Amino acid sequence: MRTLAEPAPERHEPVFQFLPMPQQISEERRQSLLTVQTSTLGHLRDFGFVRGLTPNRRPIQFAGTAVTVRLPHMDSSALHVAADHLRPGDVLVVEQSGDERSSFGGMVAFTAKTRGAEGVILAGAMNDFDEVLELGLPVYSRGVSARTTRILGIEGAINVPITVGGVVIRPGDAIFADSDGIAVLTEDEIDDIVTDLRGKEGAEPAKKAEITAGLKLSEWSGAAQYFQTSGAA
Repeated sequence: MRTLAEPAPERHEPVFQFLPMPQQISEERRQSLLTVQTSTLGHLRDFGFVRGLTPNRRPIQFAGTAVTVRLPHMDSSALHVAADHLRPGDVLVVEQSGDERSSFGGMVAFTAKTRGAEGVILAGAMNDFDEVLELGLPVYSRGVSARTTRILGIEGAINVPITVGGVVIRPGDAIFADSDGIAVLTEDEIDDIVTDLRGKEGAEPAKKAEITAGLKLSEWSGAAQYFQTSGAA
């Protein structure tokens, strides 16, 4: 029993935030991202790559508009609400405030797939692995866990800036993922980046033919000159 000298326990009201759904990147630009590779972009810049996550299958490829969710550790209430609002062309991206348990299982995956989500990126783990795989929904996560989140009604936020894998992701950002990794872009970057990547990737077949005919890879890349000038070759 609490005595008169003891303060009453502090009560916290639930804190939820649901900002408007972001404007989607154009379907033409989304489709254009599916024609190039993330690792080709990795030859050109170092920022904007989500790290530390693995795909639920390979090959894997998806692109779309980021719909972001921030969860407070165990409470996945906001994720269930966000899943209901997903649209064709969206990519669901979930931050879990450092928690590694699974927030994403079969029913959430089924809802996301049914609503038209292109893919899912989780800062935590997933569960119901076989069921999600059978759905054909591409997922990047920190792995698989039988320990799951709960519907606790504590707090959560939808369509706010979040951080996943060392990258700040804002609602409406373009997500570009394949078997090599995940890149985050703004829509106004897409056209120039796709043009650059197509040019770089388009030159590879001719170079492969030259290598088959005897061209040295190190001469083409420029690596040989550094060995020659240092006297190592």
